[in-house]
Amino acid sequence: MDISIFGIQSTTLAVTAALTAVVLVAGALIIAWLVGPRSYTEKKGEPYECGIPTRGESMAQFHVGYYLFAILFLMFDVETVFLFPWAAICRSLGSGALLAVGTFLVILVLGLAYAWKKGALRWK
Repeated sequence: MDISIFGIQSTTLAVTAALTAVVLVAGALIIAWLVGPRSYTEKKGEPYECGIPTRGESMAQFHVGYYLFAILFLMFDVETVFLFPWAAICRSLGSGALLAVGTFLVILVLGLAYAWKKGALRWK
């Protein structure tokens, strides 16, 4: 069943939107290729390190603690993203929504307790 908007079929709108997207992206890439500089030197290929010449390998390994902190931050950041809209309309949702958010918070607190127990929150 096709839906008609202003007498135009939804399939036609989807095809038109897809073709417009392809043409705009291809046009932007072609214009950037035509206008962009083409000079390449060895110095341009080096990674930028605040003006200090690099020595040795430019890839360095980081301690896993940095990644654990980042993941924990994202976990609680996402929690805030989910809780804010819920808090804005919590009175109209009823007790079922309160139970769902309570379950969500319990799972997050269990994750925090597990990370705390494993020592992921200690900075070494």
